[in-house]
Amino acid sequence: MIDFAQPADLVAPQLLGCVITHNGVSIRLTEVEAYLGASDPAAHTYRGKTARNAAMFGPPGRLYVYCSYGIHHNGNIVCAPEGQGQGCLMRGGEVVEGEELARKRRQRPDRAHIPFANLARGPGNLGQALGLSLGDNGAPAQLTMRESEPEWVAGPRIGISKNAQAPWRFWIPRDATVSTPRGYPKKR
Repeated sequence: MIDFAQPADLVAPQLLGCVITHNGVSIRLTEVEAYLGASDPAAHTYRGKTARNAAMFGPPGRLYVYCSYGIHHNGNIVCAPEGQGQGCLMRGGEVVEGEELARKRRQRPDRAHIPFANLARGPGNLGQALGLSLGDNGAPAQLTMRESEPEWVAGPRIGISKNAQAPWRFWIPRDATVSTPRGYPKKR
C-alpha cells in the first residue's frame, strides 16, 4: 500500500506498475512526474493555493484534474501531507481494461487508427482515455497496487519550461507506452 502522505518524489516511483481505474477504463501506469509544491517552480501550487489548484493541497490520494491548453484534462494524484500542494502527474500508461471505451474516447473522424501503445501515451491522452473531467477534481484515486516492483529509471521532466532538469520524471524503461523520449538512457 502506498503512503500518499509522503513527498511526491518518493510516491512517484511507487506508482509505476499500479493500475488506475476511472469511468470504465483501467490503465497500468508506466510514466509519472513528481511536482513538489512551494519548492518547485513548475508546480501549479508553487505560488500557493487558488480555487483552480485547491485539490492539490489535499487530502493525499485524491485526483487533481486540470485543463491543459484548453483541450486536455490531465490528472495528478495528490501526495504529501495535507496543505503542501504536491502531486504526481500521470504521464503515460497501458490500457489493461476497457480498450474499446478508451478507443471511443480517443478516436476522432479526422484521425487514423490509434496504435494500442498510443492510447494512453502522454498526459492528455491518458486523461482522455480515462474520461477525466474537471468534475473529477478532488475525487479519490481508484488505484490497484502492483503485484511486483518494476524496473524504473528517473530523469528530467519533459514538456515544461521551469525546473525541467529536476530528475522527477519516472518511467519503466523500454515500455512502448512511455512518452517521447522513450526512456532509453543516452549513451555517453
